[in-house]
Amino acid sequence: MKAYELGSQTGLESLNLTTRPDPVPGPGEAILKVRYVCLNNRDIQILEGRYGAKKAEDRIPFSEGIGEVISVGEGVSGIAIGDRATLAHFVSWIDGPFEMRYFGADLGTSLDGWMAEYVKVPAAALVKIPDVITNEKAAPLAAATLTAWHAVVEVGQVRAGDLVVALGTGGVAMAALQIAKANGAFVAITSSSDEKLEQVRKLGGDYTVNYTTRPDWAAELQRQTGGRGADIVVETGGQHTLPQSINACAVNARIVIIGVGAADGPLPNYGSIIGKNITLKGIAEGSRAMLARMVRAMEATGFAPVVDRVFEFDEAVDACRYLKSGSHLGKVLIKVS
Repeated sequence: MKAYELGSQTGLESLNLTTRPDPVPGPGEAILKVRYVCLNNRDIQILEGRYGAKKAEDRIPFSEGIGEVISVGEGVSGIAIGDRATLAHFVSWIDGPFEMRYFGADLGTSLDGWMAEYVKVPAAALVKIPDVITNEKAAPLAAATLTAWHAVVEVGQVRAGDLVVALGTGGVAMAALQIAKANGAFVAITSSSDEKLEQVRKLGGDYTVNYTTRPDWAAELQRQTGGRGADIVVETGGQHTLPQSINACAVNARIVIIGVGAADGPLPNYGSIIGKNITLKGIAEGSRAMLARMVRAMEATGFAPVVDRVFEFDEAVDACRYLKSGSHLGKVLIKVS
């Protein structure tokens, strides 16, 4: 099979196209023919050597995608050949609260990821995708969209009429917008681009703030909402935006921290908020059970991730460059087969 490897992790050009034997399933495993891969910011950080220690150079990267089951190993049940399926990238987190050990089985970092023609995964982690959800809508579900679901629904406990604030216009923020609107909430989005904010309003955003022209964006949001403030903040900006997120909050608000952001800042151990899932609630993606609940909700309500652009398999480096440029609104996909 054709596959990409991380290589030296000194930049996006480290991504290396190679050929490997087709994988064979062992007991409890399934082989998926990959249809689409979805890029996330951490994929860029890994290629640039900025996501913890460097990974094995022959590691197949990227943690999110959609595929069709083509073979299964002994003892597999609940998933069948021909099913379309995806899985959360912490493959051993099936249900319950997060545990540190789940970092040890992470697609695209400690395990081979999606950027190949075939991927071998634990069958018990797979979630079947219903026919009403297309491959392009399913590809971004298991990382950014699941993270947004975890933040808005599982932790934020969103209710109709709540105000949800999401920072920026990346995959997590756009997924938070879709999920919050599907639950009857109001949504506010911040961005440095008036053009993107116009697109956000077309997608259902109720309040928008350009944080370049309104540096005190929390005060502007409070003004727009008549002093109401946010019930849930999906904090993707990192520790430098956290003070503003706090100022944007209403009483009893929930701030869910996702973005690691720049390494430098006033809190040298900031990453531990996410790594240890401590309150202010830091989260690390989500479990298989959360993913299954989200897919069921998506089937019922029709909400879907925003896809910005689709690249071809041999354009993987170009796709990474485009994601890094920040020109996107929503998700960037790579079509594999």
